[in-house]
Amino acid sequence: MMNSTHVSYFALVAYFDAGRFKHVYFLSVMLLYVLIVSSNLLLIVVICMNRSLHEPMYLFLCSLFVNELYGSTGLFPFLLVQILSDVHTVSAPFCYLQIFCLYSYGNIEFLNLAVMSYDRYLAICYPLQYNTRMTNKKVVILIALAWSLTYVVNVLTLSLIVPLQLCGSIINKVYCDNYSIVKLACYDTTVNNIYGLFATSLSVFAPLILILYTYIKILKVCFSGSKQTRQKAVSTCTPHLASLLNFSFGACFEISQSRFNMSSVPNMLRIFLPLYFLTCPPLVNPVMYGLKLSRIRVFCKSMI
Repeated sequence: MMNSTHVSYFALVAYFDAGRFKHVYFLSVMLLYVLIVSSNLLLIVVICMNRSLHEPMYLFLCSLFVNELYGSTGLFPFLLVQILSDVHTVSAPFCYLQIFCLYSYGNIEFLNLAVMSYDRYLAICYPLQYNTRMTNKKVVILIALAWSLTYVVNVLTLSLIVPLQLCGSIINKVYCDNYSIVKLACYDTTVNNIYGLFATSLSVFAPLILILYTYIKILKVCFSGSKQTRQKAVSTCTPHLASLLNFSFGACFEISQSRFNMSSVPNMLRIFLPLYFLTCPPLVNPVMYGLKLSRIRVFCKSMI
């Protein structure tokens, strides 16, 4: 039987010695974080300050941008400190807090994209009934459900990993990860694995099924509708689909790396690709929506 120990700190061993390039990496990551914060914050301010944008689609976008600020803040300040540090350790309480922040960010992102697809489905398939089916009250309820459901799921996740008796303290990543800690447990983790599968199904596969259903319906309307209907669908759905594919790619790699043996993948890719879903969507989404949606683009130009 393995000996369990009380773990106060975790060692993040995926960091490599950057040597004299340490400050270059630091400035690059800092610039990336500043761009993410400024672009998301700009669009949040634009949507909040203009009453003409207080419509369901833009309110869902505002929730998306707030979540991307939240997820980025859960990663980047910590990453910047670790880049400058010679000892890559993190206290157990902070590690669990980071797990909660990053996992809830990912779950909220999927749920947000799901309710956005449902909104586009109503707007394109039921244009005459849209205002009665998607009221501001319903928007608030959907956003509140996405955030609150995610927090409940992740509080339960933490309640299962914090009491685990661990036989190690090494995490082969640059940030804390739930499954990496579960793999350090000395004893049976069947409950954690079953709950992890349930949480993933609820937070990832259920939203993806809803998104798939709505886009099948949207495509049917597009093929049978007028040219104007097709143009409306393309203009409003393209950025949403791009956001979904962009985030799904990063999330799938993260899930695959956690669950399967990725030793055949080059080490640098194993370090940077798990960061993809935490860095690329928060950077690309505000730029893409700001350029693609004309009403946001006009208000952004007027503020600059």
